[in-house]
This record gives sequence, structure tokens and C-alpha cells, in this order.
Amino acid sequence: MKKTGLFAAALFTVTAASAQTGEITSAKGENWLSQDGDWGLTFDAQPLLNYAGNLFNGNTNNGGVALNNLYSAANGSTVVIGGKKLIDANTAYRGKLRIGFGSNKNTQLVPQAGATDPNATVEDVQKIGFFGLNIGAGLEKRVGSTRVVGVYGAELNIGLASGKTTYEYGNALSATNTQHTSSFGQAAGTTETKSGSIFSVGLNAFAGVEWFCAPKVSLSGEYTWGLAMSSQGFGSSTVEFWNGTGVESTTTEGPGKNSSFGIDTGISGASVGINFYFQ
Repeated sequence: MKKTGLFAAALFTVTAASAQTGEITSAKGENWLSQDGDWGLTFDAQPLLNYAGNLFNGNTNNGGVALNNLYSAANGSTVVIGGKKLIDANTAYRGKLRIGFGSNKNTQLVPQAGATDPNATVEDVQKIGFFGLNIGAGLEKRVGSTRVVGVYGAELNIGLASGKTTYEYGNALSATNTQHTSSFGQAAGTTETKSGSIFSVGLNAFAGVEWFCAPKVSLSGEYTWGLAMSSQGFGSSTVEFWNGTGVESTTTEGPGKNSSFGIDTGISGASVGINFYFQ
């Protein structure tokens, strides 16, 4: 009976230890691993890898490990802020967020139409605006109680994106100036172009590891497998022109819309991140 009780106690102790995180401490008594209730922030480690490579060979164009995403943004950026909340020893909620918007302004000097001074100029202005929203949520399971922890789970990502470019001309259209300049390579007379709005969805499973390299700090690597769907609507272009008696404008849709669907492993390879945990 005594042996049975000792065996049961030992079994309980091993089981409890294997289900807990945060039991490894440094020489200063700091917990190395994440613990129940911790919050975490995840950053893309690609810039760090590039910088480390540049230190060794002096090359400023080192390739790094690509951040893997199943959704895109309006300006091509796939950088998101990642976070997680450990709800127990082996489970965490994950989230990702990117909200991006902004504009660029370009100016070109062009000869002033009808000016007596051959050096007189006016400004043509191009303004480029974009908006991108990425939201992701998932559930993560964690395995192990050493400095190397296995992670796996599933995640849903949703993305929205749009973009617009406008043109302002220093020379107004008139009977003596019947055509706008194409200072930025645009079609003559274009005043506005809109890219088709993008909607994308990614649902994927992931698996990888975290290696705790310092107290509450880990490097992680993950592969994904799942489906990705994306749809982009029609864009539009507005052009103004001189019709012989005044200024007229027309708006046309195009060039077309497209959609995509795929089920595959992460296209750009493994995502590599650096994680920070805090209570």
C-alpha cells in the first residue's frame, strides 16, 4: 500500500511537471520559460538575420528567411504585429494585426502653357494613397517543459486592401492647351486611378518550435499548411480632356478583376520570429 501511494505521488509529480512551463530558472532566479497568464509579443526576425549576416560578410543585400503570410496588403507589405496570451500551461490565444494607410506625393516642373517667358514653369502633382488591414486569430498548443518547446495549432487571417492615385496639372485645359502632360508616365489627361479592392482569407495549421535563448525571450520557427483565397475587384480610371468647347471627363472600369485559391504549405518557407513574454 505504501509503495502504491509513493508510485501514485511520483506519477502525479511527473505529470504536473510535464504540463507546466516556467520551472527553469537562471542563476539569478529568473524564469526562463513562459508561464500561465503571460502575455507575449512576436516580431519578425528577418531584419535581425539580415543584420547578423551583414556583420560577417559586409554584404548589405543579404537574403533572410521570409515572413510567411497567407494574406497580402495594399502596398505589398506583409509585416504584422503578433501577440499571444497563455491561458494555461499548454494553451495560448494568438492574434495578429496590421493597420496601414498613408500617401506619397511627387512633383514635376513642366513648362507653363502660353507663357511669354520660356523658362516659366508650373507643377504637376501625383498623390498615391493606400490602405491595408490584416487581422488574424488562432489557438496555439504548447508541448514540453524544457528550453525547447513545440507549438502547433490553427489560425485564421483576413485582409483588406485598396489604393488610389490622383494627378493634378499645373496647366488647365483650354482652347490653346488641349492636352495634359504625362509627367509621371500616366495616360494623358488621367486625373485618378483606383486599384480594385482586395479581400483575402487564409486558414492554416501551423507547427514549429520555440527555443528560449534568454529568460522570457525565445526564437521561434514555424511552417504552415492550409488554404488561401483572394479576390480583387475592378479598378477604375478617370480621364479629362478638351472636347472642343470645354473640359469633359470619363470614368472607365478595368483592366479586370481576379481571384485565386490554393491549398499548400507556406509559400515563402518558414516564418522566423523573436518572442518576448511578460506577466
